[in-house]
Amino acid sequence: MEQERQQWRSKMGFLLAASGSAIGLGNIVVFSANAYKYGAGAFYLPYLIALVLVGLPVMWLEFGLGQTQQRAFPQAMGNIGGKWGEIAGWWALLNATIITMFYVAILGWVLGMWWKALMGTLWEPTAALMGFKMASLPNPTGSFFALISSWSNVIFVAIVWLLNIALVLKGARSIETGVKLMMPLMWLFMLVLVIVGLSQPNGIHGIYLLFTPNFKALGSYAVWNGAFSQIFFTLSLGFGVMTAYASYLPKKADHTTNALIVSTMNCSFEMISGLAIFTLVFAFALTPKASTLAMMFFVVPKGIAQLSVGYQVLGVLFFTLLLVAGLSSSISLIEALAAAVIDKFQFKRTKVILWIAGIGVLGSIACALPKIIDPGLASNGTLGLTILDLVDHYASKYGLLLVGIIECLIIGWMMPISKLREALNEHASIKIGVWFDVLIKFVIPILLLIPIALTVLDTMKKGLYGSKYVLGGINILPAATAIFWAAFTFGGAFLLTTLQASKNAKK
Repeated sequence: MEQERQQWRSKMGFLLAASGSAIGLGNIVVFSANAYKYGAGAFYLPYLIALVLVGLPVMWLEFGLGQTQQRAFPQAMGNIGGKWGEIAGWWALLNATIITMFYVAILGWVLGMWWKALMGTLWEPTAALMGFKMASLPNPTGSFFALISSWSNVIFVAIVWLLNIALVLKGARSIETGVKLMMPLMWLFMLVLVIVGLSQPNGIHGIYLLFTPNFKALGSYAVWNGAFSQIFFTLSLGFGVMTAYASYLPKKADHTTNALIVSTMNCSFEMISGLAIFTLVFAFALTPKASTLAMMFFVVPKGIAQLSVGYQVLGVLFFTLLLVAGLSSSISLIEALAAAVIDKFQFKRTKVILWIAGIGVLGSIACALPKIIDPGLASNGTLGLTILDLVDHYASKYGLLLVGIIECLIIGWMMPISKLREALNEHASIKIGVWFDVLIKFVIPILLLIPIALTVLDTMKKGLYGSKYVLGGINILPAATAIFWAAFTFGGAFLLTTLQASKNAKK
């Protein structure tokens, strides 16, 4: 007997959940780092172009898919593309599951640093780090490496998984309750950071730089590549999340407007984050790094530590902001897979969530293993951080963009896309024109193929990503990670599709 499909209790709950999925760690730190690296205010131009050409159209596509099919991503793709469409859908979700594993590991480190900030140890002089050749590291850098090289970080990872389980256990109902609390807190905490940054001497100069574009940077393909990759990741596209969330709304929902609202909320938060980060960075003459980990755990906390008063409170607030933003995204990734499994096999939600969490915990622990394999910190230092870096490369640089290409081609040509556009326009206050069809069928696949091709060419030139990582004198990590990613995603997708075929065959 098919279970009754859950629904959002309100449109506001859906919008908060969808925007919560989009707003995550990357909005707070990666956008600012990319803006600094790619010409400051000049980065806004390719970013906004990427939003118009890729971000909004793909979000309309994923919302429309959930609206018309009223199913999670694999089943919705299967209804359009048959067996291969369903395989593509499962592959997307399993790729997203790998991202969830290392994302939760990072959130475990956020929780660990939050605890150090709360206890005040984050700001104390760092003692020598046992196992590292470096005698000492200045805080907060030393505190971070001390954390990830101890087994305590695994405990923090487990706690974050428990928080995720609690938030998704009741499905849309518990998610909606959670985001109604988390989203206002995120905006409030971010505004506090902006005020603190602007109140510091020289903080205003960060605003001047942010809105003083260096248009020479626009001549570099890396700027455009960074903008298109950023917009795809920041809007939670290619994860199957938006299709699952949209399927919990009635078919008469106005998803063209919903996508505009979610995109506006996400991009507004990202730009406010830029104000906060740039003011803090320039107030204390710091140098941003185009790295999520560096910005989260080194650069911004170092600036906070230089405040004359209130640094401990602001440090706790900053890591609370990161944790809340991360949780609003991680629960959506878990829900996307849970919705697909429940839709297909009609298992009880509690059983599905516990199975996903069990597998996810193992993956997250692998990304948090504290064994030191690089005492000199020439690369990542620990085995867990090295594994995280490698799986992030394959799941994010290849996986997400490939999903975007595949869904555009399957829905664009096999549905066809004009049918989905008509369904979206039926209840829309803002109508989508035929240009949408052209973008989905031709333009977006080409635009997403470019960064993939550049990554492949770079790999051919430099060798397998991560080839510098050696474990026990043998260079096995890069190849082992690539094989695991391919086996888990492709193998798992074929298995889950076949299981459904076997079930149907028995009937």
